Formats: sequence, C-alpha cells, structure tokens
Amino acid sequence: MRTGTTTPTTGSAPDMQHPSSDGFSLSPMQGWDDHESATLVALLRARPDGLTWPEIAAEVADAGSAHAVWAMHHAPDLFSNDDHPDARAEALEDLMSWRKDNFRFQTFMDHDYPKQLLEVHQFPPVLFSRGRLVQGELGVSVVGSRSASERGLRHAHELAGSLAKIGVAVISGLATGIDTAAHTAAMGAGGRTVAVIGTGIRKYYPRENHELQDRIAGQGLVISQFWPDSPPSKTSFPIRNATMSAYGRATIVFEAGEKSGARIQARLAVAHGRPVILMDSVVRGTDWGARLQGQPGVLVANDPGHAIAHVERIVRNEVQISQLLGSSAG
Repeated sequence: MRTGTTTPTTGSAPDMQHPSSDGFSLSPMQGWDDHESATLVALLRARPDGLTWPEIAAEVADAGSAHAVWAMHHAPDLFSNDDHPDARAEALEDLMSWRKDNFRFQTFMDHDYPKQLLEVHQFPPVLFSRGRLVQGELGVSVVGSRSASERGLRHAHELAGSLAKIGVAVISGLATGIDTAAHTAAMGAGGRTVAVIGTGIRKYYPRENHELQDRIAGQGLVISQFWPDSPPSKTSFPIRNATMSAYGRATIVFEAGEKSGARIQARLAVAHGRPVILMDSVVRGTDWGARLQGQPGVLVANDPGHAIAHVERIVRNEVQISQLLGSSAG
C-alpha cells in the first residue's frame, strides 16, 4: 500500500466556470464512484507532464472525469491494452483503506466538499478530515506568532471567545502561540473551532498539541490536504495558509513577524478577495503590515473589541449578499 508523503505543488490554473475575485469558481459535482476518486489520487501522485495539483484539478473539472484526464496523459501503446493500471489500483487500495480509518476522505468533485474552498484556485483537490463538516460554515481565521507575547495571547483568547459567542467558527492552524490560544478559547466559550493542519491527518504537530488536536476533532473539525502520513515541511505550511484563507470569510492577524506564515496568509487573503483585519501592532511593527494597510479589504483594529466590530460588519454583508443571491435565484 502506498502511503505517499509528497507535498502538493501550487501553481496557476486556467479559468473555470464562474469568475470570482480570485479568477474563477466552480461548483462541486454530485460525487464520484471510488474508481474516479482513486484515479484522481493517482494523477496527483504521478503529476503527468509536470502538472501542478491546481492544474490537474482544473483539467479534471473541465473534463468532468479523472479517467478522461488520465487517458489524455497516459495513452496506451500498440503492445498494451491497458495504460499503467498499477498506479490506479494502488490508489484504489489506499482509498478503501482510508474509508475504514477514523477520518473522512473527499475529492473536490464530491457534493459535500466545502464549497467556499472552491472559490480560489489553490483549493485542495483532495481533503482529509476528522470531526463534523458544516456546509456553508461561517468562520474567521485567527493567526499570528508562535512566540506571541502575553498581551498578544490574551487578546487572541479574548477575540476568539467573542467570535464563538456570536456564532462564528474560529479557524486556525494548530501551531503554538496565537493558534493554540484561539482554538482553546473558542472551545472554552462553547463555540466551534476548525484546525487546518500542515501535516497528514494521522500526524500530530507540534507534539505538545496532540491532545488539543484530538479535542478539536471531537468537538469541531480538523482538516488536512496532505496524504495521511505526510510529515511537516517548509512548503506544507504556506499551502495550508491558502486553505485557511479560503475556508474562512476573513483573516485576523495578531503579532506576526516579517517572515511569518501569518504574513503569507494575509497576502493570500487579499488575493482571494477575503477581508483582512490587522491588529494595529502588526501595522506598526512590520513593513508588510504597513504596506497592506489601505489596500482594498484590509482593515485595522486597535483591540479585540474593534476587531469584533469589523467581523460583525463582514458577517452582515455576507448575509445580505446571500439573501440577494437567493432572491435572484428564485
């Protein structure tokens, strides 16, 4: 059985069905059979012609079939009636094994795949999760430094608790520091939290958050876009940040350095057309924060209460847009 630990490769993808702030959007299909799903897994592992994962996903979405894309890139020769069946058989074996494990496996073509992820071109072609998936979940990412100050941790804790109390899911990356404070405060306030991890779903990183990860899986949701046994890597965390940005309706940044993952997520969120709320210490303390200030969709908050006020306005706008779209569809 193959346990692949390859980290997905990011890259641009061609336009797809409906334009969005990020260039395109698409709608999930009604679900595939296991053979289609296994063929997608085989394509992602093989990366034919050096295609990136987003490019593979775009080709599959356009064709409506992983089998069709496989056939395009693996044409049988004159001496064979079958084109490389082993990779697909191996992927199907893994898929059957995953179905029996304590996590859920989805492809982006499945009807219950989180729809908000499909609004950006970096959406994960496959998703592994533990816990309860909520379609159309209204959540906000809370991110920041792993070595945050006591003040930063206190403010992150206060803000995450307030988000939980107004019914907004708290999304974070399960790292030490700000992430841990946000997850813990959300659950402490009786709310929901979502951990988007930078490892495979079977892994625990950092080790000290093993218990926290299991608690989140029991009370909220843990999601991963990497093969189940993938270890952490330098590239997996920036890729994870793109998914966090896409999953939430906004990103709030506490105490982030010049080269932090929170900086990457803030820039990605701007590119995704998602609002970004920077605490004023980030604007004053970093060059990238100062440069982001004033860009469309970038807001600054002086304290947790100010950040919550921004979130409440964002939520109201989301509800109004949903109502307008519902009226138009009717």
